[in-house]
Amino acid sequence: MVRFIQAQNIGLAYFEERFSLRLAEDEVFFTEWFESLPEITDLEKQGLDRIKVHFLRLIKRPPLSEETVKLVVLSPLLNLSGFYDEPFYMRGEQSIEISAEDEGEIIRGRIDILVIQEQLWLLVIESKRSSFSLLEAIPQALVYMLANPNQDKPTFGLVTNGSDFIFLKLTKENQPKYAISDQFTLLKRESELYQVLSVLKKLSQVLS
Repeated sequence: MVRFIQAQNIGLAYFEERFSLRLAEDEVFFTEWFESLPEITDLEKQGLDRIKVHFLRLIKRPPLSEETVKLVVLSPLLNLSGFYDEPFYMRGEQSIEISAEDEGEIIRGRIDILVIQEQLWLLVIESKRSSFSLLEAIPQALVYMLANPNQDKPTFGLVTNGSDFIFLKLTKENQPKYAISDQFTLLKRESELYQVLSVLKKLSQVLS
Protein backbone atom coordinates (compact mmCIF):
# COMPACT_ATOMS: atom_id res chain seq x y z
CA MET A 1 0.00 0.00 0.00
CA VAL A 2 1.37 3.38 -1.02
CA ARG A 3 1.76 5.94 1.78
CA PHE A 4 1.45 9.64 0.93
CA ILE A 5 3.51 12.18 2.88
CA GLN A 6 3.07 15.95 2.84
CA ALA A 7 6.28 17.80 1.97
CA GLN A 8 6.00 20.18 4.92
CA ASN A 9 6.02 17.26 7.38
CA ILE A 10 9.45 15.79 6.62
CA GLY A 11 13.03 16.62 7.61
CA LEU A 12 16.50 16.33 6.12
CA ALA A 13 17.17 12.99 7.80
CA TYR A 14 14.32 11.48 5.77
CA PHE A 15 15.88 12.66 2.50
CA GLU A 16 19.33 11.45 3.41
CA GLU A 17 17.93 7.99 4.09
CA ARG A 18 15.39 7.69 1.28
CA PHE A 19 17.15 9.50 -1.56
CA SER A 20 20.83 9.23 -0.56
CA LEU A 21 20.91 13.03 -0.47
CA ARG A 22 24.08 14.52 0.97
CA LEU A 23 25.22 17.98 2.01
CA ALA A 24 28.14 19.06 -0.20
CA GLU A 25 31.14 19.83 2.00
CA ASP A 26 33.26 21.41 -0.74
CA GLU A 27 32.76 25.19 -0.89
CA VAL A 28 33.41 25.07 -4.64
CA PHE A 29 30.11 23.20 -5.09
CA PHE A 30 28.03 26.36 -4.60
CA THR A 31 29.97 29.50 -5.53
CA GLU A 32 27.07 31.19 -7.32
CA TRP A 33 25.89 32.92 -4.14
CA PHE A 34 29.19 34.70 -3.34
CA GLU A 35 31.64 34.63 -6.26
CA SER A 36 31.88 37.25 -9.06
CA LEU A 37 28.51 38.78 -8.24
CA PRO A 38 27.13 41.53 -10.52
CA GLU A 39 27.21 45.14 -9.34
CA ILE A 40 24.00 46.78 -8.15
CA THR A 41 23.23 50.17 -9.71
CA ASP A 42 22.19 53.24 -7.72
CA LEU A 43 18.71 53.01 -9.29
CA GLU A 44 18.41 49.38 -8.20
CA LYS A 45 19.52 50.32 -4.68
CA GLN A 46 16.74 52.89 -4.55
CA GLY A 47 14.23 50.21 -5.54
CA LEU A 48 15.56 47.85 -2.87
CA ASP A 49 15.38 50.57 -0.24
CA ARG A 50 11.70 51.08 -1.13
CA ILE A 51 11.07 47.33 -0.76
CA LYS A 52 12.51 47.47 2.75
CA VAL A 53 10.41 50.51 3.69
CA HIS A 54 7.22 48.89 2.37
CA PHE A 55 7.91 45.61 4.19
CA LEU A 56 8.69 47.28 7.52
CA ARG A 57 5.49 49.31 7.21
CA LEU A 58 3.37 46.23 6.54
CA ILE A 59 4.72 44.13 9.42
CA LYS A 60 3.43 46.73 11.85
CA ARG A 61 -0.01 45.23 11.22
CA PRO A 62 0.44 41.44 11.15
CA PRO A 63 -0.23 38.85 10.01
CA LEU A 64 1.51 39.16 6.66
CA SER A 65 0.36 36.45 4.24
CA GLU A 66 2.41 34.59 1.64
CA GLU A 67 0.60 36.47 -1.12
CA THR A 68 1.55 39.84 0.40
CA VAL A 69 5.19 38.77 0.70
CA LYS A 70 5.17 37.78 -2.97
CA LEU A 71 3.61 41.10 -3.97
CA VAL A 72 5.70 43.45 -1.82
CA VAL A 73 9.10 41.71 -1.67
CA LEU A 74 9.55 38.82 -4.08
CA SER A 75 7.91 40.22 -7.20
CA PRO A 76 10.00 43.45 -7.22
CA LEU A 77 13.17 41.42 -6.62
CA LEU A 78 12.42 39.11 -9.55
CA ASN A 79 11.63 42.09 -11.75
CA LEU A 80 14.91 43.84 -10.87
CA SER A 81 16.90 40.65 -11.45
CA GLY A 82 15.43 40.12 -14.94
CA PHE A 83 13.32 37.03 -14.36
CA TYR A 84 10.24 38.62 -15.94
CA ASP A 85 12.11 39.09 -19.23
CA GLU A 86 13.08 36.71 -22.04
CA PRO A 87 14.24 33.96 -22.03
CA PHE A 88 12.57 33.31 -18.66
CA TYR A 89 8.94 32.56 -17.93
CA MET A 90 6.88 32.33 -14.76
CA ARG A 91 4.54 29.59 -13.64
CA GLY A 92 2.29 29.82 -10.61
CA GLU A 93 1.79 27.37 -7.76
CA GLN A 94 2.48 23.81 -8.86
CA SER A 95 1.77 20.35 -7.45
CA ILE A 96 4.66 17.89 -7.33
CA GLU A 97 5.19 14.26 -6.34
CA ILE A 98 8.40 12.30 -5.81
CA SER A 99 8.93 8.73 -4.68
CA ALA A 100 11.86 6.67 -3.47
CA GLU A 101 12.48 3.38 -5.22
CA ASP A 102 10.81 0.38 -3.56
CA GLU A 103 9.80 2.41 -0.51
CA GLY A 104 6.06 2.54 -1.16
CA GLU A 105 5.99 6.24 -0.23
CA ILE A 106 5.10 9.28 -2.29
CA ILE A 107 5.81 12.83 -1.15
CA ARG A 108 3.30 15.49 -2.19
CA GLY A 109 3.64 19.24 -2.04
CA ARG A 110 3.03 22.57 -3.74
CA ILE A 111 5.59 25.13 -4.88
CA ASP A 112 4.72 28.81 -4.61
CA ILE A 113 6.50 30.10 -7.71
CA LEU A 114 8.46 28.21 -10.34
CA VAL A 115 10.81 30.09 -12.65
CA ILE A 116 13.09 29.30 -15.57
CA GLN A 117 12.07 25.99 -16.99
CA GLU A 118 12.13 24.19 -13.64
CA GLN A 119 15.65 25.33 -12.70
CA LEU A 120 14.82 27.93 -10.04
CA TRP A 121 12.29 27.18 -7.31
CA LEU A 122 11.00 29.83 -4.93
CA LEU A 123 9.39 28.91 -1.62
CA VAL A 124 7.60 31.58 0.41
CA ILE A 125 6.82 31.09 4.11
CA GLU A 126 4.05 33.11 5.69
CA SER A 127 5.55 36.03 7.59
CA LYS A 128 3.08 35.55 10.44
CA ARG A 129 5.30 32.60 11.33
CA SER A 130 8.21 34.92 12.03
CA SER A 131 9.62 32.53 14.64
CA PHE A 132 9.74 29.77 12.01
CA SER A 133 13.35 29.17 11.02
CA LEU A 134 14.05 29.17 7.29
CA LEU A 135 16.28 26.16 7.93
CA GLU A 136 13.16 24.18 8.80
CA ALA A 137 11.74 25.01 5.36
CA ILE A 138 14.77 23.73 3.46
CA PRO A 139 13.53 20.10 3.37
CA GLN A 140 10.30 21.26 1.73
CA ALA A 141 12.23 23.25 -0.86
CA LEU A 142 14.41 20.20 -1.58
CA VAL A 143 11.28 18.15 -2.28
CA TYR A 144 10.42 20.44 -5.16
CA MET A 145 13.99 20.59 -6.40
CA LEU A 146 14.33 16.79 -6.33
CA ALA A 147 11.17 16.56 -8.44
CA ASN A 148 12.89 18.46 -11.24
CA PRO A 149 12.94 16.09 -14.25
CA ASN A 150 16.15 17.64 -15.60
CA GLN A 151 18.93 15.41 -14.27
CA ASP A 152 22.03 16.93 -15.88
CA LYS A 153 21.72 20.56 -14.78
CA PRO A 154 21.89 22.03 -11.26
CA THR A 155 18.69 23.32 -9.68
CA PHE A 156 18.59 26.43 -7.52
CA GLY A 157 16.15 27.49 -4.84
CA LEU A 158 15.29 30.47 -2.68
CA VAL A 159 13.49 30.24 0.65
CA THR A 160 12.13 33.48 2.14
CA ASN A 161 9.63 34.81 4.65
CA GLY A 162 9.93 38.34 3.29
CA SER A 163 12.58 39.50 5.75
CA ASP A 164 15.14 36.67 5.48
CA PHE A 165 16.54 34.76 2.51
CA ILE A 166 18.48 31.51 1.96
CA PHE A 167 19.65 30.19 -1.42
CA LEU A 168 19.97 26.48 -2.26
CA LYS A 169 21.71 24.46 -4.94
CA LEU A 170 21.01 20.82 -5.83
CA THR A 171 22.63 18.44 -8.32
CA LYS A 172 21.34 14.95 -9.10
CA GLU A 173 24.13 13.41 -11.17
CA ASN A 174 25.39 10.22 -9.53
CA GLN A 175 24.55 10.93 -5.86
CA PRO A 176 22.20 13.88 -5.14
CA LYS A 177 23.99 16.73 -3.35
CA TYR A 178 22.85 20.07 -2.02
CA ALA A 179 24.32 23.17 -0.40
CA ILE A 180 22.92 26.27 1.26
CA SER A 181 24.07 29.89 1.33
CA ASP A 182 24.42 32.17 4.29
CA GLN A 183 21.18 33.69 5.52
CA PHE A 184 20.52 37.27 4.37
CA THR A 185 18.16 39.71 6.07
CA LEU A 186 16.69 43.12 5.29
CA LEU A 187 16.24 43.81 9.02
CA LYS A 188 19.83 44.89 9.58
CA ARG A 189 20.67 48.58 9.62
CA GLU A 190 22.68 47.90 6.48
CA SER A 191 20.08 45.91 4.57
CA GLU A 192 21.36 42.77 2.84
CA LEU A 193 18.78 43.07 0.07
CA TYR A 194 21.59 44.38 -2.13
CA GLN A 195 23.37 41.03 -1.81
CA VAL A 196 20.11 39.12 -2.40
CA LEU A 197 19.50 40.98 -5.66
CA SER A 198 23.11 40.48 -6.70
CA VAL A 199 22.80 36.70 -6.20
CA LEU A 200 19.52 36.63 -8.15
CA LYS A 201 21.16 38.54 -11.00
CA LYS A 202 24.05 36.07 -10.97
CA LEU A 203 21.59 33.14 -11.17
CA SER A 204 19.79 34.82 -14.07
CA GLN A 205 23.13 34.94 -15.89
CA VAL A 206 23.95 31.31 -15.07
CA LEU A 207 20.54 29.99 -16.09
CA SER A 208 20.17 32.01 -19.27
